[in-house]
Amino acid sequence: MAGQSRLSAYLLALRPWSFSASLAPVALGAALAYRVVHHFSPLVFVASCVTALSVHAAGNVVNTYFDYMRGVDSRTSSDDRTLVDRRLTPGEVVHLGALLYTIGCVGFILLAGCSEARMEHLALVYFGGLSSSFLYTGGLGLKYIALGDLLVLVTFGPVCVLYSFVAQAGRMDPAPLWYAMPLAMNTEAILHANNARDRQQDARAGAVTLALLLGPTGSHVLYALLLFVPYLLFALLAARSRWLLLPLITLPSAFNLERQFRDGRLARLPRHTARLNVYFGLFYILAVVLADFLPGLH
Repeated sequence: MAGQSRLSAYLLALRPWSFSASLAPVALGAALAYRVVHHFSPLVFVASCVTALSVHAAGNVVNTYFDYMRGVDSRTSSDDRTLVDRRLTPGEVVHLGALLYTIGCVGFILLAGCSEARMEHLALVYFGGLSSSFLYTGGLGLKYIALGDLLVLVTFGPVCVLYSFVAQAGRMDPAPLWYAMPLAMNTEAILHANNARDRQQDARAGAVTLALLLGPTGSHVLYALLLFVPYLLFALLAARSRWLLLPLITLPSAFNLERQFRDGRLARLPRHTARLNVYFGLFYILAVVLADFLPGLH
């Protein structure tokens, strides 16, 4: 039983409920590449998922460690119980993060070997994403100086999508950057919900987040924009292909989440937003595959 409890502690430290934030953009990049080169490599896709997921999980672990060491997480207020409840020691969390980054780098080497993309192109995007996952709370600690939202918007949108696209298509192309934005905004809504919920404890710890700067009303407005602007973009794109209306199936869920935020029910909102992200991503990827025309892709 002790072994199972230990394994459970390690798994929960990875925050698996958030993994759609990295897997969905990888799948979107692969779908966009398929529309361009009319070829899909399962091996490249799996390697892309492993590397992205490893770096994402490592970033989550780094976040857990630095939030605890800086006093942002406490026994009375933290949603992440890994260190505050002593499920793992700080040293074990550091070792777990190092292991995950190592797995990601080994996966990247394997990906570079099976992809037709130039090594320098893949490396530029991959190590950009890896650095971002660490710098969110480690090093410069961009989360604590109100730059975390921008970092997440870029990393879990354009960077992840471009990484997967380049690996599958074998070449750089700026078009996937634009197609990444609806998914990036939906993913950023997860983080913003988390920071809005933790606004008071972040303030006590001296951390400055965008949610703290905006205040309750401004945070609500930004959360609503992050949820609903992507649907407006799909409505515009649907002028070229009706399939791009498919993600609008999730619109009722988005309205429900906005209502939760407005009513101050923030405790479970990040996880509920992550659940929307799963279905939003699935329908978006399916729409990309089925659409008869995608502007800008050649």
